[in-house]
Amino acid sequence: MNKIKIIVADDHAVVREGTRRLLEREPDMDLVGEAADGEEALRLINEFAPDVAIVDISMPRMTGVELTRQAKASHPSTAILILSAYDDDEYVFALLEAGAAGYLLKDAPAHELVEAVRLVHSGEPVLHPSITRKVIQRAVIGERDSHGDESSDIELSPREQEVLQLAAKGMTNKEIADSLCISIRTVQRHLNIMFNKLNVGSRTEAIFQSVKRGWLSFKDLG
Repeated sequence: MNKIKIIVADDHAVVREGTRRLLEREPDMDLVGEAADGEEALRLINEFAPDVAIVDISMPRMTGVELTRQAKASHPSTAILILSAYDDDEYVFALLEAGAAGYLLKDAPAHELVEAVRLVHSGEPVLHPSITRKVIQRAVIGERDSHGDESSDIELSPREQEVLQLAAKGMTNKEIADSLCISIRTVQRHLNIMFNKLNVGSRTEAIFQSVKRGWLSFKDLG
């Protein structure tokens, strides 16, 4: 079994220790590194190219937002899962724009963090649909004049467009598969192709970029 490679970045040792103990109990997860600041986290990402990086927002030497931006630029396939004490819209918006795949609060139950790691690794978002719609709408307002220029270099197949529209409504891979009468593996393959075309690592990023490019409208977001 290929384990999910993970790094944890948080300036609080207690949080890192608790997260480490939690992940070490999971047979499909492998914690390959820990960092107490943003620069060390980026070094670990460059060294290990993890599948998932669990990242705090407020860290010394580099914020979670800047870490996410730089990490996605060098390793687009690494899914960034934010584990934060803050639920302010400004943080969520900045991190989604930077390329985060999920946003979870630190007071979430342990099983939710474990499930969130698996979800972002499989390309599924960890963010409430209402928050996703709100921050994407805000991004689109600022980017609407550039839709035509951004969308000209990439094309999606009709089936990829169908999968994307259902994903934007918050459907899981299984729900998309049932709706289109295809296998879950086929859904994942279509998502992976879209991720490669858009140079992103998660469904959240793909939806975000697709709305900015004009491929999805607000009504497509549910």
